[in-house]
Amino acid sequence: MSYGQGGPQSQWDPWKPHSQQQPWSGGSDQTPDWAALAEASEARHKRRRLLFIGGGALATVAVGAAVAVAVVSANGSGQASNNPTSQLPATADIPGASTPPAPSFAPTSAPPPLDPKDFVSSKAKDTAPLSAAGLFPGTQLTMGETVYKKGPTADTKNCASAAAGSLPKVLTANDCTRLLRVTYTKDGMAVTVGVAVFDTEAKAARAKKQADSKSIVESLSGGGVKAFCNAAVCRSTTNSYGRYAYFTLSGFTNGNDVTPKDTAVFSTGDDLAEFTFRQIRRRGEAQASAAANE
Repeated sequence: MSYGQGGPQSQWDPWKPHSQQQPWSGGSDQTPDWAALAEASEARHKRRRLLFIGGGALATVAVGAAVAVAVVSANGSGQASNNPTSQLPATADIPGASTPPAPSFAPTSAPPPLDPKDFVSSKAKDTAPLSAAGLFPGTQLTMGETVYKKGPTADTKNCASAAAGSLPKVLTANDCTRLLRVTYTKDGMAVTVGVAVFDTEAKAARAKKQADSKSIVESLSGGGVKAFCNAAVCRSTTNSYGRYAYFTLSGFTNGNDVTPKDTAVFSTGDDLAEFTFRQIRRRGEAQASAAANE
C-alpha cells in the first residue's frame, strides 16, 4: 500500500518555497540525502557572496567614474572629456601666469666721444679765442693747499724776443706764432710760465724735443714782482700738449741760486707746469663739448 497519489513524487527542497516534503515512513528506502542537501546549500551561499562582491565592485567603478566626470566638468568647459589623464595638454598649453614680453629697442650706435686733444692739435680746429688772461684767469692760483699770487702777463708774436739761451733758435725753427707768459709768486719764489703756439702738434713736439737745458723762457717781472733769474741759477722745465709747447722758469726773487736742496722751488715749478697742462686741456674740452652740441 502506498500513501498519497500515484505517479512520480516530487523532491522536497528546503530552500524552495512551496516544495512538498515526502512523508516519512519508517523503514522506507526514501531517506533524504542530507549530505547532498548540505552541499547544495553551501553552493548557494557562495553564489550569493560572489553576487554581492561583484555588485560592490561595479558600484565602486560607477562612483569613481562619477567623480572623474565631476572633476573634469569643474575644471573644463562644463563637458566631460573622454581623454585619459595621460593625454592631458602639455604644460605650455595650460593657461597660467603670463609674462609680458620684454621691451625691444631699435639698435642704435652712439657716436664716439670727441677727443679734446684733437681740438688743440691743429690751427684748423683750435679756433677759440686765445689770450694770456683767458689761459691764466683770476688774481691767484690754488694748487692743493698752496696759493700762488698772480703777477704780470705778456703776449707776443715775436717768440724769440721772449726766450733766452738756445730757445729762440728752437722756436724760430719750428715757426712759433705766439708766446704767452705769466708770473706767479709765493714766499720769495717766482715762476714764469711761457706757452709757445704752433700751427700743428708735430711742430710743438719737435720744439720740445730740440730744447735742451739752456732753452729757457725769459723771466717776466713787474707789477710788484722783482726781477729774478737774470744772473742766478734757476730751474726750468719743458713739455708740450697738442700744438702748444710750455716752459717754466723758477727761482728766488732775492737773486739766490737754486740748488737741488731747494725742494720748494721745484714743487712750485711743477705745480705751475701741471696747471698749464690742465688749462690747455680744458681749452680742448670746451671746444669738443661745443662741437658735440652743434
